[in-house]
Amino acid sequence: MRVPTGARRTTLAGGTALLLTLALAPSAGADSPRRADGRGSLVLVGGGLKADNTQVYGEIIKRAGGASARIGVITAASVPASQDPHASDPDACSNSECNGTYYANQFERHGAADAQWIPVDLDHIANSDSDEVVRQVKSMTGFFFGGGDQYRYVTTLLHGSAHTDSKVLAAIRAQLAAGAVVSGSSAGAQIAAGADMVTGGDSYEGLRDGSSPGYFDDATRLGYLPAGGFGFLRSGLIDTHTGAYGREGRALRLAADTGNDRVYALEENTALIVEAPRTPHERLRVLGPRGVAVLDLRQARTGRTPSGRWSLTGARYNYLTDGDEYDPNRWRVLPAPGKRPLIPTSTSPVPANPDVFCSAANPAGVPYSFLGTARALAASSTQRTAAAATFESGPRFTVTFSKQPGFTAWTGDGATARTIIGLRTAVVPQ
Repeated sequence: MRVPTGARRTTLAGGTALLLTLALAPSAGADSPRRADGRGSLVLVGGGLKADNTQVYGEIIKRAGGASARIGVITAASVPASQDPHASDPDACSNSECNGTYYANQFERHGAADAQWIPVDLDHIANSDSDEVVRQVKSMTGFFFGGGDQYRYVTTLLHGSAHTDSKVLAAIRAQLAAGAVVSGSSAGAQIAAGADMVTGGDSYEGLRDGSSPGYFDDATRLGYLPAGGFGFLRSGLIDTHTGAYGREGRALRLAADTGNDRVYALEENTALIVEAPRTPHERLRVLGPRGVAVLDLRQARTGRTPSGRWSLTGARYNYLTDGDEYDPNRWRVLPAPGKRPLIPTSTSPVPANPDVFCSAANPAGVPYSFLGTARALAASSTQRTAAAATFESGPRFTVTFSKQPGFTAWTGDGATARTIIGLRTAVVPQ
């Protein structure tokens, strides 16, 4: 089978713009296995979870009970078998059931006692309210949501435009409250978001045109659902595949448009672990080879140029890597033990960056371009500011990074800015 991955652009067959404005329904209670502290946790991966990532798979299994872990795999964000022309070929298939089998095998290979596909998808929507499937869910100690298109999770588990919990989602919600771990990758991480969950869009078009509530066939259009996803994490918006697909721009625009002051921008093959979600004790930690950006818009201001083009100033860019923690209630980054403040020594100019958001229209685009400029500036002993531009013009947006009071960078090797705290960021059209 094809290894399931999160697509840069996905649209649902026959999809049209849909406006969802109803609030999340309250969840129901259920019996479930409990962790010792009685609270559940989240493990959210920014997509591209590799089969050999023992760190992340091992963390999910540990939180689900270690050698006794039982993982329920939900892959309703994938196309169903009826829409997969290769459904009968186990070496080429890429549908919900096929992907569910893949992830179940991965969890068992990494040490879980049992892993099972939860049979809910676009071919089996009725199963989301099946008492038999609810019993299956209640026997699990952890859950993993696969990638694809997060709107399919809304359709299958939130009753679509009704935006109310199905019986299966209510049971998973109760398991989380009782101590289970809920994890996901790509769309499976995105669906954990609360209000204003992103549904699609690219950075340049988002900056140029702004965001709109709904789900759109035009995958470059920045859309969002006001009612959100499952609401497991509410202390900030969530975005995924951030550096690989250059989504920092769309994340900043969506947050500014919707009045949100924080975004967790997840990178591929790396997890954001959330302890005690939605409580005063919520604490986050990064696990994996890349990182998580935390975009802080508390002091950000938007404006318009004389020609009416949108601009943003005063945002803060934080970038956390393996072992770093974040306290969302105090807005505080806690660098991992072993990291130390970076003393800038580079005298080389920060390299020019003509494609800060790694445009899909640029065949020579470089992933993690935004982060690359930020790290180069952090390491510079001669520059306090650096600028990067969008590949597209009409208008061309310039992103300006600046080291102002409150900025620090942390390193493990004495040269690389592994952790960045408080780098000022502005986005202005030219």
